[in-house]
Amino acid sequence: MSTPRLEFDLKKIHHNASALGARLERLGISVTGVTKACMGQPRYANILLSSGVSSLGDSRIENIETMRRGGVSAPITLIRSPMLSQVDRVVRHADTSFNSEQDVISALSAAALKAKCRHSVVLMVELGDLREGILPRDLLAVARQTLDCPNIDLRGIGTNLACRSGVAPDSKNMGELSRLADMLDTACGPVTSVVSGGNSSNLKWALSGADIGRINNLRLGEAILLGLDPLDRSPIAGLHTDAITLVAEVIESKLKPSQAWGVIAQTAFDDQVETRDCGTINQSILAIGQQDIDPDGLTPPHGIEILGASSDHLMLNTGKHSVAVGSEIEFQLNYSALLRAMTSPFVAKKYMKPIKETSMRSDFLITSLAS
Repeated sequence: MSTPRLEFDLKKIHHNASALGARLERLGISVTGVTKACMGQPRYANILLSSGVSSLGDSRIENIETMRRGGVSAPITLIRSPMLSQVDRVVRHADTSFNSEQDVISALSAAALKAKCRHSVVLMVELGDLREGILPRDLLAVARQTLDCPNIDLRGIGTNLACRSGVAPDSKNMGELSRLADMLDTACGPVTSVVSGGNSSNLKWALSGADIGRINNLRLGEAILLGLDPLDRSPIAGLHTDAITLVAEVIESKLKPSQAWGVIAQTAFDDQVETRDCGTINQSILAIGQQDIDPDGLTPPHGIEILGASSDHLMLNTGKHSVAVGSEIEFQLNYSALLRAMTSPFVAKKYMKPIKETSMRSDFLITSLAS
């Protein structure tokens, strides 16, 4: 079997998506399943849809086009502001897009007119994390301009937290988003059918018993894939945290000194590595490196230590045991390592899928999926 590779247990991913969707549905919150970590893979998209998510979301129009070519007809939202150079593609393939610039909304309007279609927008509001968003004081003016744009439907508002600055969703900022939705509806009529509170980082707040106000949608990716709370990477009760595994192959295994010798300068990645002298160790090298993964985002098996990585090599201390060349070693990944591995053309993707995908049966087989 090809290495290195990512192995996806779609049954566990389906369980995670279903469990989260059921918990949020009881609160009146729908789930947009985010597909960007899997690069819009139609098979993954269909697993999310079979779990009950109401729609799909992706930050790249290329991934959305991949899903459309793969036969995915469900509603899809572009969850990053469209590039002006891509508005024609956006209105053709995405039902909705998140927006924070009036010039982009105007360009989407012109593209929708040209394509003889309608396109929906959600206005993103800045609530402190300082990524994207319209300042609250400017929201009403932008909403009114949007309502005047031909072939554009204003669906609602949203925000994003905990991505750039780590600002956690709480009752204060979520209450502000609800207040802004009420303000727009009072001033413009019922224009906020969607109030998208954020991403997987919102789960702790949403499930805490707090008053959710007008929040009726969350975009979930990391929590479904990894079963972790992005605020502190703690496991979410009842979810699988091992649905995705990275497998890499040993290409060298030798007894080596644990401490480098010679004049020490910067490494290939501008680091200055401090090594400790542990005597002679069993060092193994795997055929994967910084080009393919974030080594800081890997969790090795018990008893194995990651020593470092270059572009194409991952060095391990395998402890008391020598590992044979050709052996495979499995790792768990965080979100950063997963994103980089999915993007690498040198990492194969293997999906554990039901024999009949639509039935979600428990008997599984391994199938390969081209990158």
